[in-house]
Amino acid sequence: MRIETFLKESPMFCIARSARRFDALTTRLLAADDLNFLEALILATLFFESPTAIKPSQLAETFATTRGNVSHCISSLEAKNLVQRKIDPDDARAYHLTLKPQGRKTAVRVIGALDKLQRSFEHKVGKPALQSALRVITSLAE
Repeated sequence: MRIETFLKESPMFCIARSARRFDALTTRLLAADDLNFLEALILATLFFESPTAIKPSQLAETFATTRGNVSHCISSLEAKNLVQRKIDPDDARAYHLTLKPQGRKTAVRVIGALDKLQRSFEHKVGKPALQSALRVITSLAE
C-alpha cells in the first residue's frame, strides 16, 4: 500500500504499534497472576514504597493516568485479595493502600518478571541505546 512509506517514517505510528505489542507482551507476562500492566505497577509501587503510605491520587499522577483508572485497578486488586484500603487518619475523605501478604508475594513475582523483561531489552539493544530511545520518545510526547 502507498501509505507504507509514510508509516515507516511516522514516529506516532511506530510508537502506537509498539504500544500494542508491549500491551500484548505484558498481558502474556502477567496472565498467571491475572493482572494488567497498571495493576502490576501499583503492586510494585506499594512494595517499593512500603512503609510509606501511598494515596491513589499519587499513583494516578505518577503513572500519568486518571484517578478513575487507578480506582478501577485498586478495586480489582482488592477483589483478588492483594491490597487493602485504610482510611487516612488525617483526612477521613482519603485512604492509603497497603499490600496484603498475598499481594506482597505477587508483587515480588511481578517485579522479577518486569526486571527480567527490562534486562532482555537492555541486552537486545544495549543500555545506552535504550536510554537514548527513552529520551527521544519522552521528548516527542511532550
